[in-house]
Amino acid sequence: MPAAPDFPQAPDRAPIRRALISVSDKTGLIEAAKVLAAHGVELVSTGGTRAALAAAGLAVKDISDLTGFPEMMDGRVKTLHPIVHGGLLGVRDAPDHAKAMADHGIGGIDLVYVNLYPFEQTVAGGADFETAVENIDIGGPAMIRSAAKNHGYVCVCTELADVEEVLEDLKTQGTTGLELRKRLAARAYARTAAYDAAISTWFAKQLGDEAPRRRAFAGTLVQTMRYGENPHQSASFYREENPRIGVATARQLQGKALSYNNIADTDAAIELVAEFAGHDRAAVAIIKHANPCGVALGADLKTAYERALQCDPVSAFGGIVAVNQRLTAEAAREIVKVFTEVVVAPGADDEAIAMFARRKDLRLLITGGMPDPLSTGDLFKQVAGGFLVQSRDNSHLTAADLKIVTQRQPTQAEVADMLFAFTIAKHVKSNAIVFAKDGQTAGIGAGQMNRRDSARIAAIRAAEAAETAGLPQSLAQGSACASEAFFPFADGLIQAAEAGATAVIQPGGSIRDAEVIAAADAAGVTMAFTGVRVFRH
Repeated sequence: MPAAPDFPQAPDRAPIRRALISVSDKTGLIEAAKVLAAHGVELVSTGGTRAALAAAGLAVKDISDLTGFPEMMDGRVKTLHPIVHGGLLGVRDAPDHAKAMADHGIGGIDLVYVNLYPFEQTVAGGADFETAVENIDIGGPAMIRSAAKNHGYVCVCTELADVEEVLEDLKTQGTTGLELRKRLAARAYARTAAYDAAISTWFAKQLGDEAPRRRAFAGTLVQTMRYGENPHQSASFYREENPRIGVATARQLQGKALSYNNIADTDAAIELVAEFAGHDRAAVAIIKHANPCGVALGADLKTAYERALQCDPVSAFGGIVAVNQRLTAEAAREIVKVFTEVVVAPGADDEAIAMFARRKDLRLLITGGMPDPLSTGDLFKQVAGGFLVQSRDNSHLTAADLKIVTQRQPTQAEVADMLFAFTIAKHVKSNAIVFAKDGQTAGIGAGQMNRRDSARIAAIRAAEAAETAGLPQSLAQGSACASEAFFPFADGLIQAAEAGATAVIQPGGSIRDAEVIAAADAAGVTMAFTGVRVFRH
């Protein structure tokens, strides 16, 4: 391990005499360069950036004039040179460094502004392998890392906002402060780390390597929060470089900032209702603590919301509502009757927006689209000392996937109810039991330590919902019951049948499947095996 040299202490304030600028995204470039030039800063640049600066009438030196070497190898080699990196890494007040710089004609570079080749955007655009490789920046990250290491003297900027902070410091002080240079260095290393993470992740996927030896992921800060799950926990929200449509991409039209729990619940709501993206019927999901308390289909959003609310109106208070269609005023009028934390929709009518605007505590999010429930992707979960990675559950069942294992065959309506219930169960914390009928959840039991208790809770919810609605019998009567994992014993199925279910859907695969099938036959219940488990911790 290299020992730290006995360098002089870095100055609190440092001048900027020379700036090296090489940017892919040229937004705000000319304006920033003009301010630097007005402060007497010499501009050095490369390729298209130099041409843009010159075209704006700015005096700018080409990097080859600095190094004495031409740009070569299709631009792969232009800044990888001792004149450049010596100018970045030289500790100005260290006698040996100063002598080396003088002996070899190396002038100091006091500011680097580099935003990298757009690798992430190139890959997101579906570029082929060779094009993606050509958009891997080499010289840029090298300069960023050199400048960041020598932050005692050098400012390093990787985006326009960084440059604007430097310009403000120059405007007020004429020099840059050490604390600012340290903050910029920390951001710079985070940027190159995120860039390398994107490249390594892409490369592993190109090779079909689902478990690379090292794994990295990164995000960009969206917001800091007042607290996390509880007031004594700190929290912040980060967005991936190419995020999946959802809470990270949604536009908030009104209301206070989302909390940690709001974001987690809203994500659960969007992912559930996305199962019905493009469906010919409206779909509404009401979420509470990351679990659905009511989901329903309807001819329109108002009807779908009323049906979803009927399942568990008590739990819906303070919940999250997600819809699969453009939000209408009729639906909004019903939603505002119940205190709701967040409403998320692909779009909203002006009248609906105006109606929500009168509810200052309600947040309205517009996604502009729906995430694809069939798309692939990775999910991460941190554990002590590491993190787990798994592929996204993009399973999707059709009637053809069902294996009927009982004597009685299901009706078409029962098949539709089973598929709907199993889709909802996929989004309920395990152990999960869902009763559903005619595109409406009747009762949901979530997160219990045994499946029988989940069935009991779902049955209680269905009975209470009917009582609240003034109906003569439980919503579970004539319903389909979904279990997201197999019934290890017959008791859970018996509980479902006693609640009124006439059809059961479950993965199957228990050593006691025969007992469960026999119990279903004895109860006159039809049962389908999926062969697919959708367990959710």
